[in-house]
Amino acid sequence: MKLYYSPGACSLSPHIVLRESGLAFEPVLASTKTHKLPDGTDFYTLNPLGYVPLLDDGSRLREGPAIVQYIADQVPEKKLAPPNGTLPRYHLQEWLTFIGTELHKGFSPLFNPSLTDDVKQIFRTRLTGRFQWVDGELAKSAYLMGDEFCVADAYLFTVSRWAAVVKVDITGLTHLAAFRARMAARPAVQAAIKAEGLPG
Repeated sequence: MKLYYSPGACSLSPHIVLRESGLAFEPVLASTKTHKLPDGTDFYTLNPLGYVPLLDDGSRLREGPAIVQYIADQVPEKKLAPPNGTLPRYHLQEWLTFIGTELHKGFSPLFNPSLTDDVKQIFRTRLTGRFQWVDGELAKSAYLMGDEFCVADAYLFTVSRWAAVVKVDITGLTHLAAFRARMAARPAVQAAIKAEGLPG
């Protein structure tokens, strides 16, 4: 199984989940700037969309929320996701959708060098409001779905790491900060961060 990733990108989420799962895999660096793999292969030949993550275990799967659920379903005994067909699984999908559409995509304009700071501030304000809501939800439990880690936690941790880079102020959100500290202490998270050469 191969996970194509770019350091610190949204592919960090399935990278963490793979390490939580204990499944054997090979991380393969796929530059989102050059779109070349270490062996010179054009990444577009593997993923015509050109972005990460991409999971290949004989067939290819794109999109982080789909990938993390797939990984979780390979090792149901790890309880990384609730069983398919249950209401908790739909709550997990609710979280993955929220993180993907309200947080992840909200960051995209902030990485666009052609936008003015005034325009970017609109997106920063919106993201801050969304993170404030998440902070309130995390006041209820250690992780998004209760007291145990699930795949949505890896996604939230990943996108929340971008806040400081693009000046989204989440410093006063104490429950989110405690969640991030719990996540950062997990061995699988530390291993993924180290493998990607990221600051801790």
